[in-house]
Amino acid sequence: MDHAATLDELFRERVRRSADRVAFTEYHSVSESWVDYTWADMAAEVERWQIAISDLNLDKGDRVAIHISNGVHWVACDQACLRLGLVVVPLYVDDRPDNASYLLEHSGASVLITDSLEIWQKIEQCDETLARLKTVVVESATAVLPQSVYLLKEWLPKVGAHLERGMSDPDDLASIVYTSGTTGRPKGVMLSHKNMLSNAYAALRSVPVRPDDVALSFLPLSHTFERTIGYYLGIMAGARAVYNRSIKFIVEDLQIHQPTTLISVPRVFERFYSRIMQSVSESSRVKRFLFRKTIELGWRKFQYDQKITNWFPSLILWPLLDKLVAEKIRKLTGGKLRFAIIGGAPLPYDVAKLFASIGIPLIQGYGLTESSPVISVNTEAGNRLDTIGLPLRGVEVCIGDDDELLTRGDNIMLGYWQNEEATAGTMTDDGWLRTGDKACFDDGYLKIIGRLKDILVLANGEKVPPADMEQALVSNPLVSQVMIVGEGKPYLSALLVLEPQAWKVFCKTNGLAGDIDLNDERVEELILAQLAKNLKEFPGYAQLRRVHSALTEWTAEDGLITPTLKLKRP
Repeated sequence: MDHAATLDELFRERVRRSADRVAFTEYHSVSESWVDYTWADMAAEVERWQIAISDLNLDKGDRVAIHISNGVHWVACDQACLRLGLVVVPLYVDDRPDNASYLLEHSGASVLITDSLEIWQKIEQCDETLARLKTVVVESATAVLPQSVYLLKEWLPKVGAHLERGMSDPDDLASIVYTSGTTGRPKGVMLSHKNMLSNAYAALRSVPVRPDDVALSFLPLSHTFERTIGYYLGIMAGARAVYNRSIKFIVEDLQIHQPTTLISVPRVFERFYSRIMQSVSESSRVKRFLFRKTIELGWRKFQYDQKITNWFPSLILWPLLDKLVAEKIRKLTGGKLRFAIIGGAPLPYDVAKLFASIGIPLIQGYGLTESSPVISVNTEAGNRLDTIGLPLRGVEVCIGDDDELLTRGDNIMLGYWQNEEATAGTMTDDGWLRTGDKACFDDGYLKIIGRLKDILVLANGEKVPPADMEQALVSNPLVSQVMIVGEGKPYLSALLVLEPQAWKVFCKTNGLAGDIDLNDERVEELILAQLAKNLKEFPGYAQLRRVHSALTEWTAEDGLITPTLKLKRP
């Protein structure tokens, strides 16, 4: 922080210190090979982008939208824009064209960098006028380019030019990041250089990432969690980032590159958990016994390492069980993972416990786009799995009216873009951000105990936080995705997406034909009976009476979840 007051200065300082070290690795589909880029290579790439963008004659503060997949181009465009005093508007590649069009119009973007001409044509056909958009640059095209649309490889010059001094100041607007929009239109969160830089620095002091660390980056860089903690913190630490080819290759890429750290949402590890539990359920009695003993002893070891419990004589058996069981499971993530930082949604306790027990600590944190994003996080030495950790250094927190968590600090947004009313409703006069989450302290650690708004009120007046029930249900191997519904109704129901392999086993176990209707009355009764085990700790009114099941996964493209994998509630 002493050597860099802006995000572009941070990048330049890293280039100065580590020019010949590998900074990023990405896959090139044409050559079908992985390519490394040193910090010096990246500096040269950024300088090419600076020249190309400078030639567009933009003014300081103009907006440039980045709508491409994670990779060297994303980073180079971002750094060039920040150096030139421009404002980056990151868009989700998987977002619907109509939503991307709305965000371009709302932000007043002058430039769009997107994956392909076909994607641009879909965006262009939407209802927005896009009056301020003057230039579109596409990475690929299979047809003749219309006016003001350029092919990236032809638009970028062969060589760039060095800018001795950037045009940004710490308090300048660096990015407009649109919230996922679980309800209604997304809002544009205005984040300054200081907001994101201070948050990355504070997070690095809590979760020390090392220069020799390798991170596999698979969350989109348009996700503030990945951008601040995976990208900017990575620059700060001098670590290497490997860009995952796509989520369908995540297991293969984990095993190729054997990362030591990950930034992830719970969904990824929920899937690993389901896969592990399904495999165990289909294994021999001996293997199931060894798995149970490994988890029991691994959990004791984790608690001992955390200084929660004393040493147990049975821990002398850990090296054997680790070799027989835990090490084989760890190879799912490459075998070298020191920890994974988890955020974006609540992490189910059973999932966290299993991975802690096999030697992969999931370090849960908490935050919002409006806080750049991290507010609190657990640490390696103090990892309380049922909490969201300790507040970051320099980040103030307090519990307000109705147990709402409030926070204040250099990481808090400048406000919402062109939405003073929403800003006033979210920020207090003395600078506190209202998170909308209910929280409490437990021995200094923060716990989220509910949402102020995400509450279902049943016909009898009982109030149910659906997220708590959903979190309990996704720990069942049969459940891939779930949404609890029942507002104003006399009982609760669940919309389910089932894990295909687990469904096959479920049918075999219960004597069901493989082609039976998922919503057959008998199937519904059997599924309800299985899910009741996960809800036994909930009160009587918070139980399921009906389920509707499917095998087709919900996606952002069909509008059922956000690009950050959060449910879109009715």
